[in-house]
Amino acid sequence: MNNELYDMIFKRKSFHLFKDIGDEYISKDELLDVENEFLKLKPLVDDIKVKIRIVKNSTSCKRGQEYCVLFYSEKKDNYLQNIGYLGEQLDLYLVSKNIGTLWFGIGKPDEKTYDGLDFVIMIAIAKVDSSGKFRKDMYKSKRKEISEIWNGNNYLDIANIVRFAPSACNTQPWQVDANSNEIIVYRYHKEGKRGIMPMHMINYYNQIDIGIFLCFIELCLNKNEIKYDRTLYIEENVENEKNLTAKYMIK
Repeated sequence: MNNELYDMIFKRKSFHLFKDIGDEYISKDELLDVENEFLKLKPLVDDIKVKIRIVKNSTSCKRGQEYCVLFYSEKKDNYLQNIGYLGEQLDLYLVSKNIGTLWFGIGKPDEKTYDGLDFVIMIAIAKVDSSGKFRKDMYKSKRKEISEIWNGNNYLDIANIVRFAPSACNTQPWQVDANSNEIIVYRYHKEGKRGIMPMHMINYYNQIDIGIFLCFIELCLNKNEIKYDRTLYIEENVENEKNLTAKYMIK
């Protein structure tokens, strides 16, 4: 994984509406660069086929964006987590290029399949003319307290960063058990806040969210030069309130 993405965690924000962002536009060379960068990203699961398409007007997204990045994937175990993990790397890379982003879960593309792969989710994007229009202080964002998501007194500095990972309707569907030897991640969601997200889609989007969260965790571990072995788990029942997602054994 590109460890330079770590610094973009503090800069990124969700542009729920692209306005007052200036008169700059994403160039053809930048679009090509995004496509090439995606091919370099580290997947969470190696043997899942994925592709992206960058389109201008072929979706239901109407947030003032220039383009939408559409993610397509094979449907295999952990394919949603894999898209979240890959997509967040691309999200942070775009931020490094002063391209604003929005994970747009409810968006629908004109083409639901591409090269035999199924549409999963999209990210809306637009050029922003100044770094100052991104987030100035991540810690002012509304997120759950550390005590709500992190059990144990180890790696609390990491906990205080990963809790700012983006998630659908800010549901923050994660819980962690941490000790000196391991970090155990669960996808956890209790009935409650879901915003405009349909009830039957909560588990779908939250599986993408937990992939985003794992991306944040690994960027933080790498930044702190903490070596680990990761074990990824397949959820036995996605309807469970709490599902084991991954274990990081600290070396």
